[in-house]
Amino acid sequence: MTSPAIELREVVKRFGPTVAVNRVTLTVEQGQCYGLIGPNGAGKTTAFSLICGYLFPNQGEIRILGVSPAKPGALKRRVGALPQDAVLPPWSKVGFLLAYWAKLQGLENPDRHAREALDLVGLGETWNTAAQALSHGMAKRVSMAQALMGRPPVVLLDEPTAGLDPRIAAQIRQLIRELKGKQTIVVSSHNLQELEELCDAAAILDRGTVLQSGSMSELTSAGAEFRVQIARGNVPLAEVKALPGCTGAVLDPSGLFTVTFDHRLVAPEEIITRTVALLAARGVLIGSVTRGRKLEERVLQLT
Repeated sequence: MTSPAIELREVVKRFGPTVAVNRVTLTVEQGQCYGLIGPNGAGKTTAFSLICGYLFPNQGEIRILGVSPAKPGALKRRVGALPQDAVLPPWSKVGFLLAYWAKLQGLENPDRHAREALDLVGLGETWNTAAQALSHGMAKRVSMAQALMGRPPVVLLDEPTAGLDPRIAAQIRQLIRELKGKQTIVVSSHNLQELEELCDAAAILDRGTVLQSGSMSELTSAGAEFRVQIARGNVPLAEVKALPGCTGAVLDPSGLFTVTFDHRLVAPEEIITRTVALLAARGVLIGSVTRGRKLEERVLQLT
């Protein structure tokens, strides 16, 4: 059995009297894409910095691929990080800067690693471009290329698509999808729809505390409920409630029909199919069917 990529156990980080991270316990398995979710001041950036080794905890234990970030050089070539407010030296050309960082990481043939990373983010043509000539979005992608150089087993991305135009943001999301399973990725973002699409699991934080963590299916109740948007017709509530495994059914005034079920008694696909078939047989027109609830709803409920 492989050990987790990232482990935080009862981690506390204080800044004077302020407790930024309060007894946080998290486990990120190898190859997962894991989300850090929460409002401003939730402790996401502090947790991110602790995992990177930028900060050290006052209490608790952190292990990245089995080693402590506090050990000098422990994360070298193991972790790549994109800080939220990364700033490139304006005087430097992109290629020189990335190759220099590759040398600091001890990568053989630093120019090759730098060019490969630029190609990954779609900026191979910027090798001889001065950093000060880059747009905000291009600079963000160059910083992301730095995090990906040498293909480190753990990659930490803080707001990777913030400030990018929709087309480029979509390309970055696709890149993250392609990295899943090959590298462990932690993404901190306010874009909850993006996290719901990308992440296998996540933790919801508020005021330095983990309110809930688990798989994305658990967080969105995808394994416990589904919703049917009714276009027209009379919903047979009693008949739906009588279906095997059904634990409840509620129709709101907007026509949203929510069915809850016990996944230990019935597979989600089975009860969804039976419910839709029953509605169709009773002449009910259906607009859409979705499993669970949106991640945004869960976060707003908790925070």
